[in-house]
Amino acid sequence: MPRYDVNELKKFVARFFVRLNVPPEDARVAAEVLVTADLRGVESHGVIRLHSYYGSRILQGLLDPVTMLRVVQETDTTLLLDAGNGLGMVAGYQAMRRCIQKAGQHGLAAVTVRNSNHYGIAGYYAMMALEEGMIGLSLTNSQPLVAPTYGRTRLLGTNPIAVAVPAGEGVRPFVLDMATSIVPIGRITVYQAKGQPIPAGWGVDHDGQMTTNPAEVLDGALMPLGGPDYLRGYKGYGLALVVDILCGVLSGGLFGSAVGQPHRPAGVGHFFAALRVDAFRDPRSFAADMQALLEELRNAPKEVGQERIYIHGEKEFEMAERYLQEGVPLLDSTVQALCQAAEQVGLQFDLQPLAD
Repeated sequence: MPRYDVNELKKFVARFFVRLNVPPEDARVAAEVLVTADLRGVESHGVIRLHSYYGSRILQGLLDPVTMLRVVQETDTTLLLDAGNGLGMVAGYQAMRRCIQKAGQHGLAAVTVRNSNHYGIAGYYAMMALEEGMIGLSLTNSQPLVAPTYGRTRLLGTNPIAVAVPAGEGVRPFVLDMATSIVPIGRITVYQAKGQPIPAGWGVDHDGQMTTNPAEVLDGALMPLGGPDYLRGYKGYGLALVVDILCGVLSGGLFGSAVGQPHRPAGVGHFFAALRVDAFRDPRSFAADMQALLEELRNAPKEVGQERIYIHGEKEFEMAERYLQEGVPLLDSTVQALCQAAEQVGLQFDLQPLAD
């Protein structure tokens, strides 16, 4: 796959958004979030969605290019924001900043957002708390793509959960960023683009039967984390429901099958939280214990044939470090989509691939 300079890719994405009347600073934030997804190897949530979701919805009038956040209700440690159908990346970034500010003053805080849109990777916002030495959480509901256990109809989103925990200076943090479905829908489209079958148990067809054909899953539904009931998939179903409650019901926004319906505003909701470690204990002792826990896991006996046990986030951090040096790889189909997206707004995708 051709590789592209990270900063040049961010500049192109920002220019694309500006052409759609997104304010320059908001465009920069949106570009940062999307390219970070590709940088961390989560290509299903990266620039592949630039026009297929964000650009097309702005052009159809289904997403407002100017994100006007409005305070609905506020206390010292809580905040409810209405995103005015703006960009989810901008709403998420601003909401998490407010959450971190409140946690800095009071030890912990939670912020909910309603009337928003897809915000990219959940981990981006949880990791914002790491810059202040805090623990961060980020959840979002989304377009219904997942059938509940024993069901065959899409009623819940992939509803990701992200948690970021610092582990001390010079030590990579713990970063969990997971869908409550087995995979996000973007992963299915990536397999379809590559012409490859998906693993069994990722999704069902329109009759509720498991299938390895990505096209049939796109016409059917994803399975909750765990898969069928005999593999305890109802646990993933329960986690998805928790996310929908915190993001949709608690915010007074949309939930369940009402989220992300075609031809109308998506109504996505988000939930953010930040915890200041020193509000609970001495940060140095906390960091020492975190490092001890992570090292115990790394040094545990390995499965036969395996040489390493990973901590959540390690693969992504290592991939990002490599891609910063070598460039971000993009599928040919993604490059073609970027060229078409650029043409739609009067730009050219004129980035040159980096030499091997």
